[in-house]
Amino acid sequence: MSLYLFFITLCVSFTHPGESDVLHAFSPGDVIIGGLFPLHRQTNRNTTRGPTSCSVYNLRTFLHSQVMIYAISEINQRTPRVLPNISVGYDIYDNCGDVSFAIKATLQLLKDQSDPKSCLGSANVQAAFVEPKTKAVIGGGNSELSIAVARVVALSSVTQVSYASTSQLLSRKLKFPTFLRTISSDEYQTKAIAELVEKFNWKTVAIIGSDDEYGKYGSDNLLDLFGKMKDVCIEFHEILPGDFSLKNNKSHPMLNKLQSIINESSAEAIILFTKSSNVDVIMREAIRYNSNRTWIASDSWSTSERIFTLPGIEKAGQVFGFISKRNEVPGFRDYVLSMFNGTTNSILEHFLTHYPLCPKQSEENSETNCSITNSQQGSNECRMRCLANHIDQDASYNIYLAVQVIVEGLRRLLKCDSHHCGRSANFTALELLLEIKKVNFTVNTTHIDFDSNGDPSLGYDIVYWDMTASHIKTIGEYWPCGQIKVPDDLVEKMSNVSVTAYNCSKTCKPGQELKIEHRKCCKICAPCEEGAFSPGNGTQLNVHVFVSVGEKCIYCAMEKYSSPLKDCCLDKTIGFLLWSNAFVIILSCLAVFGILVSVVFAVLFTIYRSTPIVKAVGGYLCFLELFSLLACFCLTFSFVGQPTDASCMFGLPLFGIFFSLCISCILANLLQILLGFNFDQSKGYWIKKLNQPALIVVVVSGVQLALCVPWLYFYPPSTDETTLRKEILKQCTKGSTVFFIAMLCYNAFLALVCFLFAFKGKKLPDLYKNASLISTSMTLFLIIWILFIPIYISKFGKYKRGIESAGILVFSYSILVFHLAPKCYIMVFRKEINNEKAITEYIRKHYEQRNIAVVKS
Repeated sequence: MSLYLFFITLCVSFTHPGESDVLHAFSPGDVIIGGLFPLHRQTNRNTTRGPTSCSVYNLRTFLHSQVMIYAISEINQRTPRVLPNISVGYDIYDNCGDVSFAIKATLQLLKDQSDPKSCLGSANVQAAFVEPKTKAVIGGGNSELSIAVARVVALSSVTQVSYASTSQLLSRKLKFPTFLRTISSDEYQTKAIAELVEKFNWKTVAIIGSDDEYGKYGSDNLLDLFGKMKDVCIEFHEILPGDFSLKNNKSHPMLNKLQSIINESSAEAIILFTKSSNVDVIMREAIRYNSNRTWIASDSWSTSERIFTLPGIEKAGQVFGFISKRNEVPGFRDYVLSMFNGTTNSILEHFLTHYPLCPKQSEENSETNCSITNSQQGSNECRMRCLANHIDQDASYNIYLAVQVIVEGLRRLLKCDSHHCGRSANFTALELLLEIKKVNFTVNTTHIDFDSNGDPSLGYDIVYWDMTASHIKTIGEYWPCGQIKVPDDLVEKMSNVSVTAYNCSKTCKPGQELKIEHRKCCKICAPCEEGAFSPGNGTQLNVHVFVSVGEKCIYCAMEKYSSPLKDCCLDKTIGFLLWSNAFVIILSCLAVFGILVSVVFAVLFTIYRSTPIVKAVGGYLCFLELFSLLACFCLTFSFVGQPTDASCMFGLPLFGIFFSLCISCILANLLQILLGFNFDQSKGYWIKKLNQPALIVVVVSGVQLALCVPWLYFYPPSTDETTLRKEILKQCTKGSTVFFIAMLCYNAFLALVCFLFAFKGKKLPDLYKNASLISTSMTLFLIIWILFIPIYISKFGKYKRGIESAGILVFSYSILVFHLAPKCYIMVFRKEINNEKAITEYIRKHYEQRNIAVVKS
């Protein structure tokens, strides 16, 4: 009820004397089509007191109103008739670009024309919404006006067909059920803009919208689209206030702030998605500051002659824009040149009366510009030629399509053929609406139908402002299916820009990536960090994930490393001790030599097994000692080559076992020597008990075996990989650090015990110097292992296993050289002391020198 009373109030106010001079044109007919055009751009509502009036005449919109009149006249006169015996009339109002005027004009259209004083209403509220004579309305102008109009016409189910309103909000059929349009929705326009940005390889954009249905929804949609495009950065997004174009005290600071932002911006393209009046203000300021930017124009101003002809417009920069698919209205130019075929209407009469000169033609230069005679006919011809130059090919054609759509709906509803219509003009607006929604036909070369949102499947022309030729030319097109076409040479030119005019990089050389330095969206080229690469040139690669290369460095896979130039990834080498390594060759030669020497020594010990010197080193124990040394020499080969689980498992644990076996044999031999020269008869029983070499060997080596078996069973050493910068290091884990340290500590303990026993035995009369040589070899072993531990801990890499092998060789050679080699020397070169008599004589002389009585044999 409140909405109804509001409309009644507006309707009454429309007849106010101060506002009764609104331009209006009417032609009777069986079916009336309403028209709403902003013949004036603004009102004096906020500038002067008193009655509201319209100002700033819009020449282009005047021509739009005449297109509608021309199209309806053509329908009525076409042969064969489209609507036989049915005439179409029009009722056109000037809405002055103002919402209030638009609503008032709409109410006038919807009143019962049989009763001019009625305004949708009567004394009976229940009968308020009578069936209007006007069955369809064309226009509204911009989206803000159309939204206001759409809410009103929906009350009577009157079809509204807009030729210029693109806001996505109007596609919501629950809110605007009777709204249709012959221009694509901003949903497609914003997609087209995003496609162009991507096509031209622009990485930084700015968006300027406005606080209205057109600019707000359009700019928000752009934000969403660019948000999904990960390689496009939005430097700033500004929303202009509704009164921005009025140049008042409020908008002036906003303009200064906006121009400052633009001047400091590094955006490659600035998208102006707002009405042309706002753009006019911005462009004048851009010209004043010589901005020289790249602008993307929405359809509201992309073909604006008023902005295109601003003095010095080239200083603002280059302009790309989108406009609904353009076409000429068939015959309309000739119609204008013929002085409208002699027809007239009140809007045309007003124009001819109040604007006698051609646009942009002063009285002083009118004769020069037109080169006419002083006759009235010549003056009119000049004016018509100038007027024809202002005919556009976008909104005019959309208006022409709107008339054709409504007439096609009428033809379907009235069941007309070329001779008669099967139904009278007595129908409801709702019936016509339902038929119009179903239209599917072709006008000239334009196919038109509507989807469920009332939107057509029409495309856009992409235009470019050619400042040198003073011409707005079409350079491409976009269709709602997502296909964008622009010249390949232009795409190549734009795509090849690697550094923008604002010193911001777009693509980088191989081995570099784009990084933000100071400004929000301005990026510079920085070298890739270690382990990452970039081939540059904006190539798309698939390395685990899709990344736009040249904008961001990609980390190499674990098995690869970046090249010195960081432009590709190279395969990491597998790191281990190769058999061809010089260090390995030396170790291998020493091991082989040790094996040969051990075998030779075993042969000599076998040959001289019954001699005193063999018995002096433990008899059969020396063969166990040689066996353990031979095993240690062989184990050194397990530390060379690519590690395997088997080589890791048996390397150090088996060394620990064979080491303890070797030391236990030496220890048993030392105990024999020490106990053999102990003459304390009171200890004879215990000496006899301790003198059991086999038991000592079993017990001492058994302890080590008890440590290593659980180690191998529960925590066996295994292979492991360590990823380094340029290689993957193959090595062995210890399995259990506790067992590893326990094995080393036990071996060190055995070596220390041997050293102490040997040091004590150095004073005994030992012809073959067993104790001295053993103490020397154990001293060497302990020194080497003391030095080995810090080297082993600090060393990292493939040579760590080589150090382990070298340590085993040092131990083996210390026993072989200092303990066993002298014995073999005596066997071969000093046979004279390898007998019992020589031993006895040596012992006798030893004690005689110390004045100790010796029993002679």
